[in-house]
Amino acid sequence: MTTTLVTGATRGLGKETARQLVAAGHTVWVGARDLAAGEAVARAISTPSATARAVQLDVTDDASVAAAFRRLDAEGGLDVLVNNAGIGTVASNGPEALDVFDTNAVGVVRTTEAALPLLRRSTAPVVVNISSALGSFAANHDPDKPASQYQAIVYGASKAAVSMLTVQYARAVPDVRFVAVEPGYTATEFGGVANPHGRPVEVSAATVVAVATAGAAAPTGVFLEDGAPLGW
Repeated sequence: MTTTLVTGATRGLGKETARQLVAAGHTVWVGARDLAAGEAVARAISTPSATARAVQLDVTDDASVAAAFRRLDAEGGLDVLVNNAGIGTVASNGPEALDVFDTNAVGVVRTTEAALPLLRRSTAPVVVNISSALGSFAANHDPDKPASQYQAIVYGASKAAVSMLTVQYARAVPDVRFVAVEPGYTATEFGGVANPHGRPVEVSAATVVAVATAGAAAPTGVFLEDGAPLGW
């Protein structure tokens, strides 16, 4: 059975991605800063044929990341990492910008580096990085793309970093599949504000799950939106 970790999985896209992966038969680790919240999600999404478990994981905390992956290693290893945790703060000063980059980009480095020893033991390891068209130079310069009409100065830059991390890791670690995914504009509470607009979270999560369940057939070093290439 495939074992998958989803970071930031207590609500929104991460929670729905974890639920769909359990439904697909994966054993899922619910990465959560608040362990109690993670345990509640794990109980809610577990099924008779596939289970979810929670692990305390703050992607901005080196000790938390190290402890989480020690636990995964001790309890069977890892096949798929979904780097979903992120924040959408409208940063207007240095400390706020550092917080955004620490979570959205440096957090990907922390979790990926900690996961690689486990992933290298898998027969079909995959890393899915949740990026955004707001970090795509192509989308930002295409008047037909919504990203070209929206200002997201620091958030967009942090997601451009996620996309470059995907390219670089794919080149540096060819035995692991690395894919960046634009999940789509989604009706969630991302950024701490309820957003009634956008498409249902179930639809967006399905695009992530399609990559996370592809195994050895997953592409690598690519940026996908609804299964199709998105320009960097």
